Amino acid sequence: MWRASRREFLRAGTALAAGLGLAADGTPSGAAPSHSSRKDVEVINPQGRVPLSLFIDDSTCLVNTAHFFMPQLAEAWPENKNFRKPWKTWPREIPDAFLREFAQWCGEHGVKGKFTIIPYPGCVGWLDRELPGWSRQELRASLKLVREWIAPRWDITPEMITHTRVIDIRAGRPMDEVSSATMENSYPQTAKTADELAAYIAYALRILKNCDLECSGITTPGGFGNAAKSELSLAVQQAVRDVFAAEVPYYFKYVVEGDGSTAPKLEHVHEAGEQVKLTVNVPAGTGDWFGNWNGDSPCQGHRYANQDATAGRLVDLIERGGPAVMLFHWPGMYCNGTRRGFEEFKKVVTALESRFRDRTLWMKSSEIACYFAAKELTRIERNGSELTLCAALACPGFALRRRRAGSRAAHRPQRRDGAAPPGCPAARSGPGDVAPGERRRGGMLRPAQGQGHANAGRRKMKRRCRLLRQGMVVTPQGCVAIVGDGEHLRDKAIPCIPASRAAASEVSNEGERE
Repeated sequence: MWRASRREFLRAGTALAAGLGLAADGTPSGAAPSHSSRKDVEVINPQGRVPLSLFIDDSTCLVNTAHFFMPQLAEAWPENKNFRKPWKTWPREIPDAFLREFAQWCGEHGVKGKFTIIPYPGCVGWLDRELPGWSRQELRASLKLVREWIAPRWDITPEMITHTRVIDIRAGRPMDEVSSATMENSYPQTAKTADELAAYIAYALRILKNCDLECSGITTPGGFGNAAKSELSLAVQQAVRDVFAAEVPYYFKYVVEGDGSTAPKLEHVHEAGEQVKLTVNVPAGTGDWFGNWNGDSPCQGHRYANQDATAGRLVDLIERGGPAVMLFHWPGMYCNGTRRGFEEFKKVVTALESRFRDRTLWMKSSEIACYFAAKELTRIERNGSELTLCAALACPGFALRRRRAGSRAAHRPQRRDGAAPPGCPAARSGPGDVAPGERRRGGMLRPAQGQGHANAGRRKMKRRCRLLRQGMVVTPQGCVAIVGDGEHLRDKAIPCIPASRAAASEVSNEGERE
């Protein structure tokens, strides 16, 4: 994706307004501008497609976390039968050869998402120093594999420091007591300030920074932060901005079930002039129905999507407009050497690909966070026939739809390759993008007035194709214009009004991961 600056994004936005048939000078006139009605102009999904993503938890370099987590969890929760598994029979390693095969297959199918790297997995060893049981050469090779094969398509996040024992960050050692109160999965059980939580999160982030891994967000281990949800959200913002200077810090903690919205939520938002600080809460929309965190559970890939992608949770989320974020745990891909989870996963992805290829867009977790932050923070001002985007954040692929009275639902334009444009369920058959008897005005298809304009409609065909290459797509509901998908947009330097607003948001309470 194009990495735009905020200034370039604003220029692209005003170029978009011109492309929608609006005044291009960006200068208010007459009555004071007001926020546009969402019934008239709305921000839609990126590139008019449903965001699709894969969040992988409990992953790290080489270590099979299920093998090392199980006895520690059993000691902290001795009454829990789920922790009485034959962990000694499980392999201690998930080999890099498997990680490379997984990454290569995902690359071939466009899969993107979030990939956890636990910095001190199960107290086995520090990834920026030593990993007992593996040579330093093996550890460095594994980190190199993550940087070269995983990081380009997946956002790297810590899942706190160990995912098991709480670390005394002053001493760098696990707490003496072993109980649920000193396990990251249920920490803290007493009140903590945002600063205290931020210091703990930053400790994990700095280890990954020492490994030359970039992070713009974090994953919480299970119930981490349940007793201090608002403080946790603010702590993520502080820690990620402090260690990596990320513009849009985000975190993954919640799983949305049923009819709840899977759209990311903005928390602790503060805007002052052109500066904005915020945290984005990016939830998943599924459970883990492969091998789960222990790699020992039955695989139920059909719960994500069945063989022809006509049923399943991801299918439902895509049909609803998403985002559709799939969750699973890395040991559940390897399944203690059987690879059952990986085989089920491939069936799910290929099924979705066969039916929803032109309706979905694979995205990293940070890309989803950035898009929905820009969607909420970009103000659309109207003054007569003029629209102005007032953006606090830059965002590639930003898509607007303007509905106009009189646009005909029967007009279903077709791309030059014959596929339906994003957001258009069925394309009209025919050799061209604009049929005879239609003409294009201001980014919209309109009926031509009289038979004498049939040739004019044909002449407009080349112009329509050029606009498509410039990132504009026409749907039956109106015009979808993509901001920031080409140099041509950035070349149009038209004035735009800067955003200025201050707000604070409440922290949401979706279902938490176990």
